[in-house]
Amino acid sequence: MKRVITGVSAIAGVLAVSQLAEACYFYRRTMKRNNAKVERTIKMAGTDWSQYMPLIQKRKEAMMARDHRDITCQSEDGLKLHATYFPGTDKKKLVICFHGYTSEGTKDFIGLSDYYLKRGYGMLLPDARAHGRSEGIYIGFGCLDRKDVLQWLEWAIEECGDQVQILLHGTSMGGATVLMASGLELPKQVKGIISDCGFTSPKEVFTHVLHSMYHLPAFPVIQISDYINRKKAGYGMDECNAAREVRKAKVPILMIHGDADTFVPVTMCEEIYNNCSSPKKKLIIKGAAHAESYYKDTKSYEKALNNFILSLDKEKLCWWEEE
Repeated sequence: MKRVITGVSAIAGVLAVSQLAEACYFYRRTMKRNNAKVERTIKMAGTDWSQYMPLIQKRKEAMMARDHRDITCQSEDGLKLHATYFPGTDKKKLVICFHGYTSEGTKDFIGLSDYYLKRGYGMLLPDARAHGRSEGIYIGFGCLDRKDVLQWLEWAIEECGDQVQILLHGTSMGGATVLMASGLELPKQVKGIISDCGFTSPKEVFTHVLHSMYHLPAFPVIQISDYINRKKAGYGMDECNAAREVRKAKVPILMIHGDADTFVPVTMCEEIYNNCSSPKKKLIIKGAAHAESYYKDTKSYEKALNNFILSLDKEKLCWWEEE
């Protein structure tokens, strides 16, 4: 019996060490700067970007040929954050755009730069903490970045004046960021929020990835990672959840998602939408993979933006027919 107990204890010890090692490996390659690779993110997301590269390259050249400058601000916890600012022809209109996981400010909104800049909007494109030229070791996954939104808003109002009308537009992690920020006390200049394929929380999206892509159980990897993240980065992986934060939202929100998104499932959009307390509208793009909605159906995407912005001007939401 002693041998059996000793054997079982040894096996349990090996399994525990193995699970701890697995969790630490997952944490390092997911949550820390320089270990989280853009190539791996693209592979996991599964979106075929090659088909859109000619258009993206053309719009990037046009975008970067415009007047722009680098700016910085300081986060609440002392990080130097970087952004690129493109002044608009109408200084009273500004969109602040928040990029996705492992990306940078000037990358995710190349396509939409054509939409916003042609309509006179200025564009402020921050690099999220631990991304691009912003400082930080640990990725915030919206939970920390939502507080950084307030710093950029303060800069924007000082730059453009009290009469500026601001939109917050985010993609993927940026979409989660703006949704999480909706639960904060936002300045009156923020007129609307657009979230494209935003997730509920890092815990829930990582659980989905472990199940669907790696065919691994979330327990105890998520629980160990959560503990490490609280110690290292200062926040829990479900401490801030977009589906909970939108219950406090007062600003109108437009949610966009592709129904073929395997990285952030469309069910997360539905959950967030159902919990949202502010005026809201959603657009589900058929056949669109992760962050592909604008390119998959540009006409419907821009129509949704047009109607949403028009409704904000009229201080009420107008309801359009989804295509």
